[in-house]
Amino acid sequence: MTWTTLKSALAGEGYVASDDLAVALQLALSLGRPLLLEGAAGVGKTEIARTLAQVQDTRLIRLQCYEGLDAAQAIYEWNYQRQLLTIRAAAEGGETGKAVEDRIFSRDFLLERPLLAAITQEKPPVLLIDEIDRADEEFEAYLLEILSDFQVSIPELGTITAVTRPIVILTSNGTRDLSDALRRRCLYTYVEYPDRATELAILKARCPEVEARLADQIVGFVQKLREEELEKTPGVAEMLDFAAALMGLGIADLTQDSAVLQSTLTTLLKTQSDQAQITVEVASRIAGKAA
Repeated sequence: MTWTTLKSALAGEGYVASDDLAVALQLALSLGRPLLLEGAAGVGKTEIARTLAQVQDTRLIRLQCYEGLDAAQAIYEWNYQRQLLTIRAAAEGGETGKAVEDRIFSRDFLLERPLLAAITQEKPPVLLIDEIDRADEEFEAYLLEILSDFQVSIPELGTITAVTRPIVILTSNGTRDLSDALRRRCLYTYVEYPDRATELAILKARCPEVEARLADQIVGFVQKLREEELEKTPGVAEMLDFAAALMGLGIADLTQDSAVLQSTLTTLLKTQSDQAQITVEVASRIAGKAA
C-alpha cells in the first residue's frame, strides 16, 4: 500500500490526513516500527489509530496511560480469585504440590492486559498507547522490551513472543519529555491543528449534510477562536460537536442570533475562564470575521 493509497483509504473512513502523516503511517506499516504522534490535545491523534484499525480491518487495542500505571494494568496479572478457588478445590480433593502450582500458573489463569493481548492476536491489531506522557517515566521501561522485541517476560511462564507484530501507535500531548530510549524505537511525526482547507474537508466528511456556507463559517469561527488566549484550545472533535449543535438548533448563519451562538460555545469552551473570556460581543466579532 502506497502512502497515497493509504491517505485515500483513511479519507474513505472519514479521516483527512496530511501528506506528512500519511507517509509516516505508511512507513510505520512497511517497516514494522512503532509510530509516535505528538501534538496538542484535540488534533486527532487518537482518531488516527481508530481509523487505521478500520482501514486495516483489524482490532484496536487501547492502553490509556495515567500516572501510576504499572505492569498489572498494562501487561498482565494473575486471576488471583480463580487461583485461590482452584487451590481450595484441589486441597479438598487431596491434591497438593507441584501439579497444583503448575495448573494455577498456566495461561488459563492469566489475565491479558492490552500490551500482552496485542502480541497474542492471530491478526496484527492496532495497539494504541494513548497519552504516554501521562505515565510515569519508570513505566517507559516496561514498554522497551515490547517495542524492541515484541515479547513479554513472565517469571512463572517464561517469555511469550509475539504471534504477530502489532501496529503500534503512541500518542503524546507533550506534557513531559519522553526518554531517548523510547524515542529511538519509534518513528516520529508532529500532528498540527489542521489548516482551514483540511478542517473543512473533515467537516464535510463527517457532517455531509451541513450546508457549504455554514461549513465555511464554522471552520472559520473555530480557526479564529484558536487564536484567542484560551486555557483549552478547541480541537477537531469540539469543532464537530459545534457543527452538530448548530444544525440541531436549525442555525444556518452564525451571525443571525448572537445569544444562540453564545449558548453553543459550551461545545468549544471547556473551562470557566475560557467561557468568561469569550463574551457575546467577542463571539459576535469572531463570527463576523468568519462570515
